[in-house]
Amino acid sequence: MIAIIDYGMGNLRSVQKAFEKVGARALISQKKDEILKAGKVVLPGVGAIRPAIDKLRDLGLVSCIEESIASGKPFLGICLGYQLLFERSDEGGEVQGLGILEGSVDKFKFASNSLKVPQMGWNQLDFRLTDCPIFKGVDNKVNTYFCHSYYVNPRHKDIVATTTNYGIDFASSIWKGNIFGVQFHPEKSQDVGLKILKNFTEIQS
Repeated sequence: MIAIIDYGMGNLRSVQKAFEKVGARALISQKKDEILKAGKVVLPGVGAIRPAIDKLRDLGLVSCIEESIASGKPFLGICLGYQLLFERSDEGGEVQGLGILEGSVDKFKFASNSLKVPQMGWNQLDFRLTDCPIFKGVDNKVNTYFCHSYYVNPRHKDIVATTTNYGIDFASSIWKGNIFGVQFHPEKSQDVGLKILKNFTEIQS
């Protein structure tokens, strides 16, 4: 069973349906006992980081996330859920994240108007860690769907699984032990996104 954490921000049903399409059982929940019993956990999210972290705290889900990761079970952060794993964000003034991984979440800032913010649409993944389990059987330079104004800047570059160029090369996904994070939306990335989610379901704890 895969638990999709419900904190009121994100296209939860779309993520659930994508997992169901690849043959996985996925439960949307904000109940700590259900999440902790699951074999794998997903933290999705769309929106701003400050209300997101506030809602996680209000629901008592921060410790649940920490316990899930500490248990060694596979954990996937998607978009905002990926950004929340890091220490801080400069969105709306500095905001503290979950601090599970070291690094910051920074805003795209371009000197010209040649690139729009947010980045919205398809863009390439350039592999940095070729053995990352969620990208097994996925071709380098494949396109996935993005929608974001902020990007993750990990302190330790050896956890960067893929980069994507949007004015700069940014960490479009990370992998550290049982923790996976993707800035793009696999549930909106058609066949390649389903392949990535399928790979996640097949990871052994």
